[in-house]
Formats: sequence, C-alpha cells, structure tokens
Amino acid sequence: MDLRNDTRIQEFIFCGFAQSQELSLLLFFFLSVVYVTTVLANIAIMVTVTCEARLHTPMYFLLCNLSILDICFSSITAPKILVDLLSRTKTISFNGCITQMFFFHLLGGADVFSLSVMAFDRYMAISKPLHYVTIMSRGRCTALIVVSWVGGFVHSIVQISLLLPLPFCGPNVVDGFYCDVPQVLKLACTDTFVLEVLMISNNGLVANLWFVLLVVSYTVILMMLRSHTGEARRKAISTCTAHITVVTLHFVPCIYVYARPFTPLPMDKTISIIFTVISPVLNPIIYTLRNQEMKSAMRKLKRKLVSSKKEIDPMKSILESQN
Repeated sequence: MDLRNDTRIQEFIFCGFAQSQELSLLLFFFLSVVYVTTVLANIAIMVTVTCEARLHTPMYFLLCNLSILDICFSSITAPKILVDLLSRTKTISFNGCITQMFFFHLLGGADVFSLSVMAFDRYMAISKPLHYVTIMSRGRCTALIVVSWVGGFVHSIVQISLLLPLPFCGPNVVDGFYCDVPQVLKLACTDTFVLEVLMISNNGLVANLWFVLLVVSYTVILMMLRSHTGEARRKAISTCTAHITVVTLHFVPCIYVYARPFTPLPMDKTISIIFTVISPVLNPIIYTLRNQEMKSAMRKLKRKLVSSKKEIDPMKSILESQN
C-alpha cells in the first residue's frame, strides 16, 4: 500500500522531554549510557551462552532470543530519542512513523510471546524433569521462537492496518518522543472513538489477561517446588523469581499505556521511557545477578579471554622483533 497521499501530512513533530538545553544534555548522557549498557549486556549474555557448553540448554537458548529482542526493541526508539535530544526540530516522516510503530509492535508482541514460551519451559522443567530434554528439544524451541515472532508480526500488522486508512490532514504534534498508537490515533482528522475502544480491547485486555495468566502459571510452578528440596529447589526458585520480575517490568507499563482511554496523563512520558529504554537494560541485569550459573560462566569466559590475550601478546612481541 502506498503510504503517501496528497491530503496527508508529511511529517510528525515530537514534543520530546525537556525544554532546557542543560536538561536535554543530562538526559542525553543518561539515556546514552543506558542504551549502550543494554546492547553490551545482552551481547555478553549471547556470547556467554554460545561459548559455554554448560549453557546449551533450552532455557538459555530462549534467553538468547530474549536478548536479541531487547537489543532490537530498544533500538527502535533509543537512537532517535538521542538524536532528538540534541536537535532543535524533533521530526519524523509519516512513513518513518508508521515504520517505527510497525517494528515497535512486532518486537513488543514477540517479546510477550517469548516470555510465555519461557514460562512454559520452566513448567516443563519442573513438572516433567525426566522428559524435559525431549519435550524442549532444540527443534521445538526454535519452532516456539518462530511462532513468537510470527505472533508479533500478526499483532503489528493488525495495528497498522487499523491506522493506515485514517485521514491525517491537520494536527501533527505527537505528545511523546516516539510514534505509538495512543498518540498517533489522536491526530486523525475523524472520530476515532470506536477504533480506540477496539484498540483498548485488543491491546489492553489481552495484556491484562496475558499478565494474569503468566502470574498464575508461575504461582503454580512455585507451588510445585514445595515438594523439591536442596540446591535444585533453590536454583528453580531463583530462576522463577527472575522471570516473574521481568514479566512484571514488561507488562505493568504495557497495561498502563494500552488498557485505558488514550487521554494524555502527566506520567505518560516517564512510563514510556521505562517501557522502551529502562526495561530492556534491566532484563539482562536481573537474569545475570540472580543466576549463579550465568555469573560463573561469565567469569570463566573472562578468564579464558584474559589468558588468551596473555598468550597472544608474547607471540606478537616475538614477531615484531623478527621484523
């Protein structure tokens, strides 16, 4: 479908965060550190899982997928936010706005489905330990990850398909710092009440139900752990607690944004920055700090890299002296 139209506005203007240059620079520094940390921390998880044979299990395979999603999800908004913080004019083209929304909901939807797959993985590991490796084979894990991405794609296509037919002919100031359904829908030159109700039912109701379902699932898992003892029980509880924390960090802002009327509130921008920038950096920190196996693997990998560097340096010196 051609996104261009003679009667349609050509760009949107973001309100952004701060009016003063000093506050903009402070936010730029803070969000830059957060974004770089997000990318590096998630890459560290992926490299560690790939290099450490002990971590070649379904749970860590799924965690790698979540790390990829976190990097991509934060990259949809963070770079543009950082550029706008240093710019006088904070604009995005109409096509760029639609593209940003498409990938935002694709990755956000895939994230939700991936968290559900991880809950299923923990349930299988605890309820059927003898058959766990067979049930959660690499092929089945890959299939579940593909289904998660396809689910995110379908969810995103639905959002964009509902927005594209709307006329955008006048107001073009987005009350925020990135394009999303609640802000853009309000700019349409037509009555959007029915569509807003439909969006709230689609996004908000599903987010609420999905969150409750996941919390109930982890509650059942934790109750099942009462019959376990020793180190295995402690590890399982620690893992499930980390998962519950990540699920809460993801769903609470999501419910706040999509499960209510799309009327701007003072807390909107703060919740949005937590949702899009802060949450992706907390996920790897939570999974790493609460996981002794992951921390041990990272220390082991670090020792390997240091020892390799020590072996390479003398060889480099010998070659340089020969030359």
